[in-house]
Amino acid sequence: MRRLFPVTDETAAQAPDGARGAGGASAPGAPEDREWTLAELAAAYAYPERGPEGREPWLRANMVATLDGAAQHEGRSQPISSAADMRIFGTLRGLADVVVVGAETVRQEGYRPARARAEFAALREAAGQGPAPAIAVVTASLELDFTLPLFTSPLVPTLILTGAAAAPDRIAAAEKAGARVVIAGDGIGIDPARAVQALAGLGHTRLLTEGGPRLLGQLVASGVLDELCLTVSPMLTAGNAQRITGGPSLTVPQRFALASLLEEEGFLFSRYRRD
Repeated sequence: MRRLFPVTDETAAQAPDGARGAGGASAPGAPEDREWTLAELAAAYAYPERGPEGREPWLRANMVATLDGAAQHEGRSQPISSAADMRIFGTLRGLADVVVVGAETVRQEGYRPARARAEFAALREAAGQGPAPAIAVVTASLELDFTLPLFTSPLVPTLILTGAAAAPDRIAAAEKAGARVVIAGDGIGIDPARAVQALAGLGHTRLLTEGGPRLLGQLVASGVLDELCLTVSPMLTAGNAQRITGGPSLTVPQRFALASLLEEEGFLFSRYRRD
């Protein structure tokens, strides 16, 4: 792994003569071109520091897309991922209080509870976090299989984010399975801004969403997304796969600013923050 942006005096000094790529980045073979430790990745992806009035909720998304914009191949993201992408995936989970995910993604990707990882135990304890992030499933219908491990054996109770008009029998089924139902909208679905505030009210201010595209589109349209961590996979898939966001287009496109860019084996790992 090597850092392409931002280029610092330290990384510039590490690159030997002739080992500088375009834009001043280290080329393959330079000292920085190696597998980063989880501690280094955690530092690179740290959430913003607590402000003078306490920690404000910060919502970041983690997605992967091919060169031609596909967010999935044959319905799943795994075929367009890589080992480095999965290390970053695990790091982002290791830093988060809660992982927010859409119900369809839970079904398609076979979501399981987040697990405690020894590598992040000290970091999470120092940050006042539990051993693993909670999973928060966004669903209007609550048509979920509550016999799955995500609901029957999580390390911390799984959350269900839904609207006030959700079917009472499905809410009862979720609660009977051990999930905690959080009402974050007046209708059958959620209001994204209310969902963020509801999670913050539970002490979850380091927020991570892993999609899918429909949920991410809602978050973007509501203006609550603070940061996008996008892996660009060096693959072409063609076909009609979804993009990383779905739903109606915005009247005015939102501008995000590049915060950092890493590279390993042709995969680009970018971080963009709201401009």
